[in-house]
Amino acid sequence: MKTLAMLLLAASSLVSAQPVADVKWEHSLPAAQALAAKEGKPIFMDVYTDWCGWCTKLRESTFPSPEARAALAGVVPLSLRTQDLQGNSTDEFGVQDKYGVKVYPTLLMLNADGRLRARHEGYLPPAQFAAWVAQNR
Repeated sequence: MKTLAMLLLAASSLVSAQPVADVKWEHSLPAAQALAAKEGKPIFMDVYTDWCGWCTKLRESTFPSPEARAALAGVVPLSLRTQDLQGNSTDEFGVQDKYGVKVYPTLLMLNADGRLRARHEGYLPPAQFAAWVAQNR
């Protein structure tokens, strides 16, 4: 019985860590810009690294929340990994330099043409994230 309870607990944590199916994340800045221009929406950009614990917490606990999913419906969500686990650059679109990203996670709100509207550095829990998106879109 104890083993069954542990298996159920482990399975439930794996399910909750899966990406949210109803949020379509872009992974290319040019593609996100084209979609934002077409839909008349701003771009929300999550800039993260593989080695950042707060980035993982944001992706596993905040983004899947009902509040965040509702907030993300009004923007074009873009997720860009800019460093691998060893700290090597994976920034193919130059966002670290262009937007001065030095802290992770960095959350950016952009116009379709890439102009910065707002930025937040660090983790936000679901309700605060949803409020930040609503205030800055």
